[in-house]
Amino acid sequence: MEKINKLKFKFNKLFYFLFKERFNKTIDFSFPKNINRWDLIKDIINLKGYRSYLELGCDDDHSFEKIKIDYKIGVDPYSGGNFKGTSDFFFSQNKKKFDCIFIDGLHEYKQVCKDIQNSLDCLEDNGIILLHDSLPATIHQQAVPRYKIIWNGDVWKAVVNFRTKLDCDIVTCKIDHGVSLVRKVKNKKKLVINVKNFQNLKFEEFYNNYKNYLRVLDYENVIKYIQN
Repeated sequence: MEKINKLKFKFNKLFYFLFKERFNKTIDFSFPKNINRWDLIKDIINLKGYRSYLELGCDDDHSFEKIKIDYKIGVDPYSGGNFKGTSDFFFSQNKKKFDCIFIDGLHEYKQVCKDIQNSLDCLEDNGIILLHDSLPATIHQQAVPRYKIIWNGDVWKAVVNFRTKLDCDIVTCKIDHGVSLVRKVKNKKKLVINVKNFQNLKFEEFYNNYKNYLRVLDYENVIKYIQN
């Protein structure tokens, strides 16, 4: 993780409030305290019998070290994993396909979109992609440029974008700041939304529509979804 620059945060906050959006309502997601992202990853690997795993953004291996599997690669330019570099660099030279891919890198719309598409291109047919931080509770947690330590970024906008496509199916698990699952199958519940530029979506729109936009399910129903 990059070092926090407090002066930069102050400037980014002022910029966001002046030129982006102001909205003060908070979403109470009531995330279960005993279920973390790595619990979902491990359950998926066990249920599907997966043998290969790719993680983008390891951040001192909070998740990566907990995943026990035959073959795994962790990509991070700063700390953790076993491949030192950006996700773009990794995909530029990668020749392998993976059963399970966890995206937790740079939480900005354009990069998340690139990471999803690159992951789809190297995903096994029965594989699953997971994205962390897709359910921000406040406007501050999803603001880009970043100005808070607790930060989800605008991952949610990338999820909304891909939910409008026909060639992947997506649900979002209501745990641990939101974990979205992407499967390379026909979209079973295509999102129809009149948006020209998903990056320009506002948090107020997310606040009013997040259950539909991200197809939010609790943990038990996500497990059932995986098994179907």
